Amino acid sequence: MKPSSELFKLIKSLTKSEKRFFKLSSALQAGEKNYLKIFDYIEKQEHYDEDELKDAFVGEVFVKHLPSEKNHLYRLILKSLRVYYSEQSASSILKQELKNVEILYNKALYRECEKFVQRAKLVAKENEEFYYWYELIAWEKRLLEAAYEEGEFGRDLDSLVAEEEEVISKLRNVAEYQIIYSKINLIFRSGGFTRNEAERKIVEDIADYHLIKGKNTALSTRASSICYYVKGLCAATNRNYEDSFQFFNRTRDILDNNPKIKEDLGHRYVATLSHLLRCYIDNQQFEEAERMIQELRSLEGKKGFNSMDISLRIFTISYNSEFSLNLAMGNFPKAAQLIAEVEQQVAAFDDKISKEQSILFQYNKAYTYFGIGEFKKALSTLNEVLNDNEQRLRQDIYSFSRIFNLIIHFELENYDFLEYVIKSTNRYLSKHDRDYEIENTVIRHIRKLAKSTNNAQRTEILEKMKVEVDELMKDQQERVILEYFHLPAWIDSKLTKESFSGTIQKYLR
Repeated sequence: MKPSSELFKLIKSLTKSEKRFFKLSSALQAGEKNYLKIFDYIEKQEHYDEDELKDAFVGEVFVKHLPSEKNHLYRLILKSLRVYYSEQSASSILKQELKNVEILYNKALYRECEKFVQRAKLVAKENEEFYYWYELIAWEKRLLEAAYEEGEFGRDLDSLVAEEEEVISKLRNVAEYQIIYSKINLIFRSGGFTRNEAERKIVEDIADYHLIKGKNTALSTRASSICYYVKGLCAATNRNYEDSFQFFNRTRDILDNNPKIKEDLGHRYVATLSHLLRCYIDNQQFEEAERMIQELRSLEGKKGFNSMDISLRIFTISYNSEFSLNLAMGNFPKAAQLIAEVEQQVAAFDDKISKEQSILFQYNKAYTYFGIGEFKKALSTLNEVLNDNEQRLRQDIYSFSRIFNLIIHFELENYDFLEYVIKSTNRYLSKHDRDYEIENTVIRHIRKLAKSTNNAQRTEILEKMKVEVDELMKDQQERVILEYFHLPAWIDSKLTKESFSGTIQKYLR
């Protein structure tokens, strides 16, 4: 059985300050600390090798029961991290305060307990931590019982019950918004945009839901931020970037105006900025997009944005957005300069980067290589996406990768092989319920181009392809291909013999 590498991954995820805190905490403990020997050795390993670890401590008694020693160390590190981050968020503070409340109550120190309850309730109210707020009210009720037994009847139970009902309403309200968000997020994560009429109907129903459509239906700042975020996602999945921009800007304003909530909803804030970035790029507001990328990166390390998880999100979203920005501008050389930097950081993050962001990196790299004329590198990189067997996540990327694949093979003059690739592409697309004519148009003309025997024939086919594609580009739904590949510019570049990047830039003038 292969030894577990969980401890290795946890140690490697620690920051310098976290490691320092762990060792300082350990120094306060008396006695021999075998776990520190294991910690120090694993920290120096590039890859986890348990046999190497055992050889290093051969003769030590603890090696005979290494699995339990590793488990002990794992738990000690987690305990250290709990203490280290105990004051980092409202929820962690409230967890500690609730423990204090329970201890004081059990010791019958009711007055002291009451002070802790009221102090914690203030934190819960300010941060809209409704679950903890509800639990603190439950403690207040218990304290009321103790007060009655002492003959003190000055507290108003009715006002406490009314407060409890208000908190329950807000808690239910947020929970319902979370359910709505999960539904629209599933469509966005699986397809990137609505792919057929059935999905558009689902999004329409969500957008028309009374909590989303109605006025003053959100009972808290948290609920309001979810409400407008859902509105933005509904618009984005339908590629209505004008409305999407409006709703995501509103989400951002809500969070900016409520710093405590913003710190607790760091993931939502980062995601909101990423959607605004997409709107800027789609609207060709490239300077604003560049500023937004820098603003996104400036969040890292700030309170509420200093976890490894959010650091990963900031890194992946900002760099994929920078790729998208340069590709949309036809600035392929600048995009190419990003590749080495991104690959270095990806390696540093090990396997922590999400599947979605990884395939986006691969697609963007392939498009970049294509743009600078390195078609073999483009094909090799794109194959990493095509060879992935993901059935649910971001089918938009996988689908348009197959269309892009046809164009790369055509540029490589793999004419004989193209017929096989076309059949494979048709089989793939037929298994996915999609109603985009642009895909069929590309496949049909690439097949004709592969079979053409001279330049005159190819020019005629490309001219017919241009007419059909230009007509399809009048349809907002069909324009979706532009987010993955600038097809009209590629056709024009083949007809005019100009560079692909230069032709894209002509479209921007």
